[in-house]
Amino acid sequence: MKVRAAKVSVRALIVLALVALAVYGFDQLTKHLIVSTMTEGQQVSVLGQVLQFYFVKNSGAAFSIASGSTWVFSIAASAVTVFIILFARKIRSIGWAILFGMLLGGTAGNLTDRLFREPGFGVGHVIDFIKVYGFPAIFNVADSFIVASMGLFIILTIRGVNLDGRRASRAAKTAADDEASERVGAEEAGDERVDDDRPGTE
Repeated sequence: MKVRAAKVSVRALIVLALVALAVYGFDQLTKHLIVSTMTEGQQVSVLGQVLQFYFVKNSGAAFSIASGSTWVFSIAASAVTVFIILFARKIRSIGWAILFGMLLGGTAGNLTDRLFREPGFGVGHVIDFIKVYGFPAIFNVADSFIVASMGLFIILTIRGVNLDGRRASRAAKTAADDEASERVGAEEAGDERVDDDRPGTE
């Protein structure tokens, strides 16, 4: 049985990197604008009560979950970031590259806050400012893209798209065809050896 070495998809890596940089840059830019133009606790109406900017500092996870455990989420976010960077070379699907790009950019955006904002390294508070009517938590751009990546994960999984870009059914069919071809080749090779071993006739 032949083992085929998986090739790194440069295109997928570029897409992942560009998406991650775009998400990270957008997240940090919006946080900078909020911090420089608003005071903590201030609210600004964007679309009436439907959408508001409400400047708060979050010491917990996304959507203000588990406030006060910042260092735990700093470690978790660092682990996720390292994992995505190491895992990226296995991705050859553009859809999966976009997914991991959004996840990496969002995770890195909030991790930057936890590492470099007050009150200190590793325990910094994340800047949240997006308040949607009826939604119980205030969030930011990074949170939005992290959730969007989870939505894309569900879509790709339902559609059966593998990391290599092939559909699961097609990949299974290809594997079955390869196995059948190898079996036929082995049988033909066995028949040839049997013919060679037979004594010649005069």
